[in-house]
Amino acid sequence: MDFRLPPEIVDVQRRVRTFVDERLIPLEADRANYDEHENIHPDVLKRMRAEAKEAALWALQMPKHRGGGGLGKVGMAACYEEMNRSIFGPVVFNSAAPDDGNMQVLEKVATEAQKTRWLQPIVDGAVQSAFAMTEPDGCGSDPGLTYTKAERVGNDRWRITGRKHYITGAGEAKHFLLIARTSDDARRGLTCFLFHADQPGWEIVRRIPIMGPEEHGGHCELRFDGLEIPDENLLMGVGDGLKVTQIRLGPARLTHCMRWLGMGRRALEIAMERIATRESFGQKLIDRESVQGLVGQAAMELEIGRLLTMKAAWVLDQGGFARKEVSMAKIVVADALHKAVDTSLQLLGARGYSKDTVVEWMYRYARQARLVDGASEVHRMVLANFLRREGRDFFEWGAHG
Repeated sequence: MDFRLPPEIVDVQRRVRTFVDERLIPLEADRANYDEHENIHPDVLKRMRAEAKEAALWALQMPKHRGGGGLGKVGMAACYEEMNRSIFGPVVFNSAAPDDGNMQVLEKVATEAQKTRWLQPIVDGAVQSAFAMTEPDGCGSDPGLTYTKAERVGNDRWRITGRKHYITGAGEAKHFLLIARTSDDARRGLTCFLFHADQPGWEIVRRIPIMGPEEHGGHCELRFDGLEIPDENLLMGVGDGLKVTQIRLGPARLTHCMRWLGMGRRALEIAMERIATRESFGQKLIDRESVQGLVGQAAMELEIGRLLTMKAAWVLDQGGFARKEVSMAKIVVADALHKAVDTSLQLLGARGYSKDTVVEWMYRYARQARLVDGASEVHRMVLANFLRREGRDFFEWGAHG
């Protein structure tokens, strides 16, 4: 097996790394570069996005004819990891959730007319988007629990009623992908709709306060009370909503892993710089066996996560679905991120717990990793079911997942 990256991907990876080191990481130390929700300030974001476009590092996951970089999943894995060595990185390169996942699913399944109207403005950075699926007391990891309804109005429209919550980016989004129930069929009861924020018949009830730093637009609760959507704004067909969620959420889970690996690496970089110079009781921390055990374990777990992530990316590039590979990566990388950040904070001591470094920011952010896009327990259940069905074939090499 050849684990070397193609030269063209290495070139992009190195350019991303240089941009992050020279243009983004220095911004993190100045509180003026943050907004009130602890994310990059919109004015700074606008300036950095212009620089990323100028450097040809914009929307690397999108085809070149749309103004992107044309990378496959393996190339994305290498470059997304480098991006998120800065907490500001993914959004600057237009590779942050939820826009990242929304762009990918629209590029894959939308009609050409829908791509022009709904996708291209997201790729261009002209609008933000949101994916409205999760509901209060309804669907979360299980889309089958969706109760938001879409009912026929006349011959060519649908009326939406219901509620959604924890919808990432909804406070600033203009383009929405909405999952609603159109029948009681277990497999074909859901449909995906596209709508614009300016349409009447819906509202943001509140921006939900969360433990960690927030993406632009926060995590919102939405109420639908008569939003009407024409047939032309259905994504795929009536009853294809579950298929849309599967197409979107699998790769989106993996791109989370790609980004989290970069954050975990950065946390260890910060810790290693500190323990290389910090002395205690006549000895540098890095020379203490107990400290070596901590950083060695954290580094190993990140590398295991990298290998699982890259295998899943490879399977996707080969045309496979990578369902079990993505679930494995999601579980392991979520834990590895938390381990790396927790280790860094512990070794930095009070400095790590304070806001003098970005480690405490990372620590609060990292806890969500075991919850978003399917809790770790759900992914373990998925793996158990694969093992039960496949038996010894579960462990076969190749792009079968």
